[in-house]
Amino acid sequence: MYHKPVMLQECLEGMNIVPNGIYVDVTFGGGGHSKAILKKIEDGMLYSFDQDPDAKANAAALESSSFTLVESNFRYLKRYLKLYGVKQVQGILADLGVSSHQIDAPERGFSTRFDGVLDMRMAQSGEKNAAKILNEYSEKELHRIFGMYGEVRNAKTLAALIVSSRVNHPFKMVLEFKDTIRKLAPRGKENRYFAQVFQALRIEVNEEMQALEEMLEQCAEVLAPGGRLVVMSYHSLEDRLVKNFINKGKFFGEAEKDFYGNVLKPFEAISRKPIVAQKEEIETNNRARSAKLRIASKV
Repeated sequence: MYHKPVMLQECLEGMNIVPNGIYVDVTFGGGGHSKAILKKIEDGMLYSFDQDPDAKANAAALESSSFTLVESNFRYLKRYLKLYGVKQVQGILADLGVSSHQIDAPERGFSTRFDGVLDMRMAQSGEKNAAKILNEYSEKELHRIFGMYGEVRNAKTLAALIVSSRVNHPFKMVLEFKDTIRKLAPRGKENRYFAQVFQALRIEVNEEMQALEEMLEQCAEVLAPGGRLVVMSYHSLEDRLVKNFINKGKFFGEAEKDFYGNVLKPFEAISRKPIVAQKEEIETNNRARSAKLRIASKV
């Protein structure tokens, strides 16, 4: 079962859809957002990206001449739009969370709840999986990813434990990995600790941060003036990248300014603060709890 799209109405309003516009949903997933966008376009076009093989089955249900599924990672946004002869689009939507469908499939290895192979690849063709990272990365590299992507407090100790444990027993399964690192988890907060560790591995396996940066930079190139960028993120790392890019035109460091002191940036924020889900939605859809929606217009 795929998740219910979070803040669907807010996303649609943010996109400011015109019936003959060209739109991109860079995270098709279960197709909830795409289906709603298609209802609003008449002689326009929607291109939806997804690298997960399961997305293809969901896309088959959307029988519309205005719809094209692009089976690829959104970091190749510009390349594929060019392939379809698209130079500019009126709106781009990105819902950055991992779908509950992927998390709930034990064999994918995303979840801390089930035993399964330590995989975590969103695209099944990827070379790198979670087991490979745990068994082959240096202690220094492991320290970096757990500290940076998981915001794990004892990342250095965790990295050292993984490196010493894998000598006799290379990691392969979710539960044995959890048993190994359990002693480092704060008492009573074990599940949160595992979630942080797994988040870091998933981000590294799928190169999520690099892909997000590449995609956002390409959005600035393919959006028509006045076109909308609508991005929903679920953890602070993603939200920070999106916020910095909208506000400063870059991901890190100080904004660059022109001779008159105006910030040189491709986007103007529509909402100064991120939009969060209403209490009623959070009660019926747990994923909405951590969601932050940012909307920007192409300058």
